Amino acid sequence: MEAASRTFWSFDSLLLTCSILVIFSIIIVDAEISDNKTIGRGPKAYRSLYERKEQDASSAALMFNDNEKDIDIIATYSDASGTIRTSRVKMKDLSASWVLENPINGDLNKRKGSQVLKLKDSYQASTSFEENVEHVIDDHQLQESEIQNHRQTSWSPVKFKRQVLRQKRRDLRTAELVRQDKEADKQMQATAAIEYLKNMDTVVKGKYSIWRRDFENPNSDSTLKLMRDQIIMAKVYANIAKSKNRSVLYNSLLKHVEENLRVIGEANSDVDLHPSSLDRAKAMGHTLSIAKDELYDCHTVARKLRAMLLSAEDNVGSLKKRSAFLIQLAAKTVPKPLHCLPLQLAADYFIYGYQNKKDLNKEKLEDPSLYHYAIFSDNVLATSVVVNSTVLHANEPEKHVFHIVTDKLNFAAMKMWFILNAPEKATVQVENIDDFKWLNSSYCSVLRQLESVRIKEYYFKANHPSSLSVGSDHLKYRNPKYLSMLNHLRFYLPEVYPKLSKILFLDDDIVVQKDLTPLWDVDLQEMVNGAVETCKESFHRFDKYLNFTNPKIIENFDPNACGWAFGMNIFDLKEWKKRNITAIYHRWQDMNEDRTLWKLGTLPPGLITFYNLTYPLDRKWHVLGLGYDPALNQTEIENAAVIHYNGNYKPWLDLAVAKYKSYWSKYVKFDNYYLQLCNISE
Repeated sequence: MEAASRTFWSFDSLLLTCSILVIFSIIIVDAEISDNKTIGRGPKAYRSLYERKEQDASSAALMFNDNEKDIDIIATYSDASGTIRTSRVKMKDLSASWVLENPINGDLNKRKGSQVLKLKDSYQASTSFEENVEHVIDDHQLQESEIQNHRQTSWSPVKFKRQVLRQKRRDLRTAELVRQDKEADKQMQATAAIEYLKNMDTVVKGKYSIWRRDFENPNSDSTLKLMRDQIIMAKVYANIAKSKNRSVLYNSLLKHVEENLRVIGEANSDVDLHPSSLDRAKAMGHTLSIAKDELYDCHTVARKLRAMLLSAEDNVGSLKKRSAFLIQLAAKTVPKPLHCLPLQLAADYFIYGYQNKKDLNKEKLEDPSLYHYAIFSDNVLATSVVVNSTVLHANEPEKHVFHIVTDKLNFAAMKMWFILNAPEKATVQVENIDDFKWLNSSYCSVLRQLESVRIKEYYFKANHPSSLSVGSDHLKYRNPKYLSMLNHLRFYLPEVYPKLSKILFLDDDIVVQKDLTPLWDVDLQEMVNGAVETCKESFHRFDKYLNFTNPKIIENFDPNACGWAFGMNIFDLKEWKKRNITAIYHRWQDMNEDRTLWKLGTLPPGLITFYNLTYPLDRKWHVLGLGYDPALNQTEIENAAVIHYNGNYKPWLDLAVAKYKSYWSKYVKFDNYYLQLCNISE
């Protein structure tokens, strides 16, 4: 009985389990059928809307236009706290970005019953979060066959626009990558070219001179080089042949040398050579081959070449000295037009009786409240440029007074020029240095030295031991102008202008480009001389001008002291008198009578006289070097208050640096009668 009961219980349990499984399966199948019905009805329900989309794709709102019935939507969502919430909204309240995932074919107005559809926000399609909205539609009469309707792909204008934008971004990105690739290729090519140039040998074989314009052609003067080398070797073998009495070979070599020299002439490249030059080179080569077979000896040839090298070096040194002498001669020689100008002016000065004319505005000449300039020169044209350029840039020209001192030979011409060409409003005084009776040999060291026999021999006798053979360094100091009183008068300014307190000294080879009156307001801090320093690193320091092997120089001066320039200097004459500057100058000038302390000139004694008494001015006041340096900074020249043509290449000479000449010539009145009479033109 107990066994039967256990069997019955087992059977009941099995039956119960099977029943549960069957019920669970039915539920699952029913749910799947319900889902399939919903999916099947989707394309059919919104088929008419999809067809309308094909006709007008301008807006997503066409899916639910104003003529259609508005649809209630129950939205299910979770808030920030995670709580499930529902909300009822209208279809018209949704933005155009909401689209039906599976629209049903057909007109919504003709549908009845209820149906569940899904809406999706197209802006959030790419994110992990997705909101689903269920839409309930009453429709109990939908047929089962609607499940099998064809599913259509969803569409929206916004989605289409996003696809277009994505395509544009792809195109732009592609173009950018192509551009970057091209730039990378160009950079690689440039790097390769630079590396190639670094490794390239710049010494071109067969080239005689790599600095000429025909450098791009490595063999442009190979024939010329060959012929010149042949001439050198022919001279060597000719000397050897002469020493060994080989007269036939000697004469043949000399003949070929003369012919080759005649063919070469002034040629600088193969293009300039005579057409027969190659034949001459072949003939010379044949003769040299014979000479080499008969006369070649290594030691003898080396000795002859060494002798020729020494002879060539001596010739170069001699030519350098001659060149230096000729440059000095050209720089110091007065051109014919400039010589004509003072002659014409002086003649008219006496013809028209201007020597009897008295100076006007004498009260201005000694008024310390005005701006006074000192110019000591024998060059009429150069002095006129200094005065014209200064007055042109002066803010108050009526307050400017120019004191010009010249020699007896040029006094009449200088006077005549400024009588006829007086600057507007400014005052000009012209004086003769010979009228300064106090300036004599008993007072002035330079005048006393000029009476020395040794000085006269040094300056005025060409056969003196210290002539051209000494070297080109001392040639310029052999010019007598370095002992001219017009140059040394700058050391006597308080004696020349005793009633003035300040004066601006100007050389005659300068050009003024700005108003100079602010210089009178510069505080010199109890210094006597205001000047622009010229030292740059080790250049233009005291050891360049003074002889520091002399004990007197070593004991009193620093070899590294910075030099300064004459040409534009503001002098405090009150402080000058207080420190007795002229006496300091006399003492050192007397000690240098044998010219062992410094080279001749006015700058070395100026450096000594105003040592520790010079106030450095800003460099913009005075730019130097236009008379010798063609590589000056153009901006510095144009911004300078005064530019100085110190050196041999004065702007009124043919030697002048062409690019600097216009700064000077624009202040010359070339339409002046006397300038045209003497053929002085730009």
